[in-house]
Amino acid sequence: MIRKAVIPVAGWGTRVLPATKSIPKPMLPVADLPTIFYVVEEAVASGIEHIVFVTSRHMSAVENFFDESPELNGVLAAKHNEKMLERLRKIESMAQFSFVRQASPRGLGHAVLMGAQVVGNEPFAVLLGDDLMVNDGTPCLRQLIDMYEQRGNGSVIAVMRVPEQDVSRYGVVAGEAVAPRLTQVRGMVEKPAVSEAPSNLAVVGRYVLTPEIFVAIQRTAPGKGGEIQLTDALCLLLGHQPVYAYEYAGTRYDTGDTIGWLTTSIDYTLRRPDLAPALKDYLRTLDLRD
Repeated sequence: MIRKAVIPVAGWGTRVLPATKSIPKPMLPVADLPTIFYVVEEAVASGIEHIVFVTSRHMSAVENFFDESPELNGVLAAKHNEKMLERLRKIESMAQFSFVRQASPRGLGHAVLMGAQVVGNEPFAVLLGDDLMVNDGTPCLRQLIDMYEQRGNGSVIAVMRVPEQDVSRYGVVAGEAVAPRLTQVRGMVEKPAVSEAPSNLAVVGRYVLTPEIFVAIQRTAPGKGGEIQLTDALCLLLGHQPVYAYEYAGTRYDTGDTIGWLTTSIDYTLRRPDLAPALKDYLRTLDLRD
C-alpha cells in the first residue's frame, strides 16, 4: 500500500521570473488555487495519506497554505462566510503534511533523498509540481500505484510519447514492452540529443518508487549541471530490481514556464462550471486575428 508521497518544491522557478522573485512557483495561481493544490489533490485522490514537502527557506508560503489560519478563519466567521470557511478547512485537512528543508538545490535525486527519514522503509510516490495531470477517470498517480501493485516487484514511472524533436527536454527511457502501455526499463538518458535518444518515451513528473531508491541516490554521483539526478539513481537501481515505465492515460499540463503556466490556468478555468461562463464571455469579445 502506497501511503506517502514526496513533493519537491525547493526550486527557484527561474523559468517563470520575474513573477517568482517574491512568489514561490508552486503558489502561482491556476484559476483561483495555487498550482501545488492540484498536485496534492491528485495525490489524495490516489490514496496518499501523508505528504512530505521538500522545501527551502523561501517556501514558507507553501507551508502556510496547508496550515490552519485562525486569524483568517476569524475574519471569515465574522462575515458569516461559511462556504469559504468550509473550503479552507478541507484544504487544511486533505492529508497529513510534513516539511523537510533542503539547504540548497542539488538536483531532483537529492530532493527525493531528503524525504527518506519521513518515508522510512516503504514504497512511496513522488510528484513534481511543474506537471499537472488531468484525467476524468483514474488519476495518473493512481494508475501507477495500480500497476505497481499488479507487478509487485519494482518501481513504476510515468511516461508519455513526445515528438522526436522534443526528446532533449526530458529523461528518455530505453526498454521493451511487457504489457499494453508498459515498458520494462533497461536504461534511461537524461535530456539526450535527438541522435542519442533510445526512444520517444519521455519521463514525466510522477513516480512510484521502492525504498531501495534511497541507497541508489546515495551512490549516485552528480550528473548534468552538477546535480544528483533521479534518472541516474534509477539506472543504478536497475541492477537490483525491475523498473517499469507506464504510458498513463490523461492530459499533462506543464506549468514550468510562463506560457505553460498561463495556458494551463486558462484551461483549468474553462473546466470549472463556476468560472468558465464568465471567462468564455470575455474570450468571445477578443479579436485574435493578427
